[in-house]
Amino acid sequence: MLRLSLTIDGDRITAADPVIGYVHRGAEKLFEARDYRQIIVLANRHDWLSAFSSELGVVLAAERLAGIEVPPRGVWARTLLAELNRVLSHLAFLSAYPPEIAAASAAAAGGAAPEAAARAAFDARELVQAVMEEISGGRMHYMFNRVGGLVAELPAGWLGRVQDAAYQVRSALPVIGAVVREHEGFRQRTRGVGTLTGEQVRQYGVSGPAARASGWTSTCGATSPTSPTASSRACCGSSPGPKATAWPGSSACWTRSGRRWIWWTRAPADWPPCRRARSAPACPRCFKVPEGHTYAWTENPLGINGYYLVSRGGKTPWRLKLRSASFSNIQVLSELLASSRVADLPAILGSMFFVVGDMDR
Repeated sequence: MLRLSLTIDGDRITAADPVIGYVHRGAEKLFEARDYRQIIVLANRHDWLSAFSSELGVVLAAERLAGIEVPPRGVWARTLLAELNRVLSHLAFLSAYPPEIAAASAAAAGGAAPEAAARAAFDARELVQAVMEEISGGRMHYMFNRVGGLVAELPAGWLGRVQDAAYQVRSALPVIGAVVREHEGFRQRTRGVGTLTGEQVRQYGVSGPAARASGWTSTCGATSPTSPTASSRACCGSSPGPKATAWPGSSACWTRSGRRWIWWTRAPADWPPCRRARSAPACPRCFKVPEGHTYAWTENPLGINGYYLVSRGGKTPWRLKLRSASFSNIQVLSELLASSRVADLPAILGSMFFVVGDMDR
């Protein structure tokens, strides 16, 4: 699904060219023939590890152009669900990449068992998956966003079950992170390997954990009308996009792995007190977005996803262009792999953690 055209001198890579397009779905063209309910189905499939966040960006763009203001409780619920989706994506990485790289090394384990870490991360992911599945019935493609809010109120007692799942996940963190922190083989295979500088991050538009490991930060959510707190990363939507506030240093595979060993956003302590809200009004088939254009963005687990929506007043977008995180992140491989050893390919590719559907959309 991803082809790398490499020029090799001995065991060193002198040039690399990522060749993409093998899973191209043509989603952007399909958007033009589907109404604003139907395109949510397509939007949540390009990054199947963060479906909720992907569909969120589409409704944010439609809401901004239509002048629809989502109630505070709906914004909080969206943010919480998007952060749960972020944890799911990071746990998918931690259940696969560190244990596999460590298990392939002949170095001493240093007390950290890759198999135990993989099992703990997978079990923790199932805990989060259960509370996400409860709200929609879907394990991967939730279809829970609607223009104007969510499909329905969160189930009774659901927040308590989220807190229980969070507690159990946090208790498993020492086992999950043991490979990253303690396994000598994993550190030998990843430290100083695949160095990504802050300048390369800026030049290629790399975002997400791969960019943050190189010192990238953004003003995400600080002034956004769709974000409940300045620290929220999920429900952004600032029209100009994220602004970089620092580009120092560089990162390697080990640093990028550590950035994904992040832990848990608790349920908001100041959840808006109110009576149970009614379900969001059904988005009718004849729902039309006023003529105009706008840009919305969300910081998905893999990085910045942008949505440029152009409407001519119809019930379908005239144009909906996606800026997917994996597409930009994978382009930097041409520099990231240069001068690396062929044996380091698995470590470098895995540390970038891209989703092919998000790359080809």
